[in-house]
Order: sequence, then C-alpha cells, then structure tokens
Amino acid sequence: MRILGIDPGSRITGYGLIDIDGPKTHYVASGCIRISGENLAERLQQVYAGVTEVIQRYNPVEMAIEQVFMARNADSALKLGQARGVAIVAGANHALPVAEYAARRVKQSVVGSGGADKTQVQHMVAHLLKLPGLPQVDAADALAIALCHAHSRAGLAPATRTRSRSSGRWRL
Repeated sequence: MRILGIDPGSRITGYGLIDIDGPKTHYVASGCIRISGENLAERLQQVYAGVTEVIQRYNPVEMAIEQVFMARNADSALKLGQARGVAIVAGANHALPVAEYAARRVKQSVVGSGGADKTQVQHMVAHLLKLPGLPQVDAADALAIALCHAHSRAGLAPATRTRSRSSGRWRL
C-alpha cells in the first residue's frame, strides 16, 4: 500500500511517499512544492496543482496530512489552513481517504517525543527509511506524517491522551 504524506504550507508544501508491505516500510519519493507569487489565489492553485501532480505520478491509495495548529499569528494560521484545504481537495478529487494528524502526534510516533524539533524528525525519518542523507525539512515532515499514518493503521502509534478543557474528561 502506498501512502502520501503532506506537510502543507502557503510557500512550501512538503510531500513524502512510502510503501507499506506487511511490517516493512519502503521509501518511494519525497520533495517540496515551491510556491511563488504574492496573490493568495495563485499560490493556492499552485499547491493544488502540485499535490495533484504528485498523486497522478505516484498513485497513492491513502493520504495523510498535518492538522492546523493555532500559531501566534492568526493570518499565518489562516493561510496554512487554506493551503491544507486545497491539498485535501486534491486528494478527495482522486478518491483518496485523507487522515489528519496533530504535529505532536506525528513527532511522538516517529521520534518518541511530541516536543521533538525538526532536526530530530529529519534524523529519525532518514534512519527509519534507511535514506543515504537527510531529506529537506518539509519533505522530512511529510514523510513523518506518512510514517505516523502507517503506524496508526498498524496499531503501532502510541495513543495520545488529552484532557478536554470543557468537560475535564480524557480523550484518546
């Protein structure tokens, strides 16, 4: 089974593809869709076109994407959410099931710590996929998202316990 991981961005969108063969994971491809221009609509169209091209070229059967986190800058979070949305639509238009993962869960799944930094994610992705070198940061994040999805499908990802602020109940 081939999984596409997407690390969305309005300037750089990372992608990573892995194949799952039973308990084995194999690297397929990774890279970055570099977005140019100042017009938001044009940049979003480039994200959509780039993700669509990756899907058509590599034929994944499932897609995983990082959830939006609320940053200090609401405008940046909104643009990230829009880039994420067009990437999801590209997957949906190709009938791919799309799974969403919080950044902390991805880091926990791949590195073992939800507070891991980008360098740690790069090193673990390279190690887990037996890459000859470190992938670019956005591509490494996308591969980590794909690995998190593979681990979650196999029941290998640790459950993340969070306490609901409104009810005080624990959720998995």
